[in-house]
Amino acid sequence: MQERSERTRRRLVFAGAELFHRHGYANATLGDIARAAGVTKGALYFHFASKDDLADAVQRKGCRLLQEAVTGLREGGASPLQALIDTTHWLARTLHEDAAIPASFRITKECAGQEPAVLDFHEAWLASVCGLLRMARDAGELAGAGFDGDGRFGGDAELAGAGAGELGPERWEEAEALVAAALSGIEVLSGTGLSYEELRRKVAALWGLLLPSLVGAARVGEYRTAGVA
Repeated sequence: MQERSERTRRRLVFAGAELFHRHGYANATLGDIARAAGVTKGALYFHFASKDDLADAVQRKGCRLLQEAVTGLREGGASPLQALIDTTHWLARTLHEDAAIPASFRITKECAGQEPAVLDFHEAWLASVCGLLRMARDAGELAGAGFDGDGRFGGDAELAGAGAGELGPERWEEAEALVAAALSGIEVLSGTGLSYEELRRKVAALWGLLLPSLVGAARVGEYRTAGVA
């Protein structure tokens, strides 16, 4: 009985993700979601008290998929920066393969400012991006941007806004903001109808521009930027 209940719940989350992605949060009705899942509306309400609850479940699935992807890449031996590159290609692919990811982005945007607040998948994506970027900084991978292995600025003191070897917070904030803004655009590009192959090429081109400023031109070749065709 419990296994059957879990299967029903998974079908509802799957159907909810599909309809939230296709029609948006406001236009996707619980009746339509129940029909798409092949269950009664009563069965839906047994699992989810409201559309907000179902939307939250969809976003939780999106967050779980994201966390599993990042964890898998790091446990597979990828450096923090390579894991970040690979995570962006994972996003490009999964935006086309699993409706929970684009639906999570759409729910976040359409429910912004709602009370009570819904789970924010966009915030989870940025946290993953910035977390991996900080790990890359602390591992000494961002020497091209002037940061040494202690996460301190080791470049031009005037540019850092601090003495040589001291942390340059303005420089780090600029680097972090640039990367975060650029990588947030992947979801926007996907929403224009690009195929996965087109999106993959654009993500690779994006890293072609970002990497020299992050690691230095001499080290660009150490990283895989193309993704999986």
